[in-house]
Amino acid sequence: MITGKGAAVERQPEQGHDERAVSDFVERFAAELVVAGMGRMPSRIFSCLMAEESGVLTSAELSERLQISPAAVSGAMRYLIQIGLVAKEREPGSRRDRYRVLNDVWFESLTRRDEILLRWIRVLKEGEATVGTGTVAGERLAESAAFFEFMIDELHGMLGRWREHRAGPAAGE
Repeated sequence: MITGKGAAVERQPEQGHDERAVSDFVERFAAELVVAGMGRMPSRIFSCLMAEESGVLTSAELSERLQISPAAVSGAMRYLIQIGLVAKEREPGSRRDRYRVLNDVWFESLTRRDEILLRWIRVLKEGEATVGTGTVAGERLAESAAFFEFMIDELHGMLGRWREHRAGPAAGE
C-alpha cells in the first residue's frame, strides 16, 4: 500500500513483502531525498520506482499508487529524466510510456556528472578571466574550477574502484 494525502491504495502484493512496510519505506526515503534538496513529487516517484520489484511503472500506476495527479507524475518525471535518475521507454506493443529506474542508477548518475562538471569548469574559468585573474572574485572562481577538476579526477577513481568491487574478488586477480 502506498499512501498520499491521507489516502491509501492497494498494490498487488509482491511475494514476501509487507506492503505497509514498503509504503512506509517509500515515504521515509522520499523524505530523506527532500531534505537533500529534491522536490517532494520527484522524491516520492523515484522512491516508489526504487521499491518496485521490476523498477518499471507507467504514469497511471504511479498516479494510482501514490494518489497523485497525472500532471504531478508528468512534471516530476521531466525532472527525474533530466537529472538521469529515470529513463522513459515505450511499453512493448503499446503507445503508453513507462518509466524505469536502473539497478545501477547511482553509478550511472555519477558517471553523467562529468559533462555537467566540465561545463561548470569552463564557465568558471571564463568568469575568472572576465572578473580578472588575481582579483578576489577571480581567485574564488579559479578555486571553484580547481575543486571541480579535482572532484572529476577523484570521481573517476572512485567509480573505477566501485566497478572492481562489484565484479568481486576475481576481478582483482
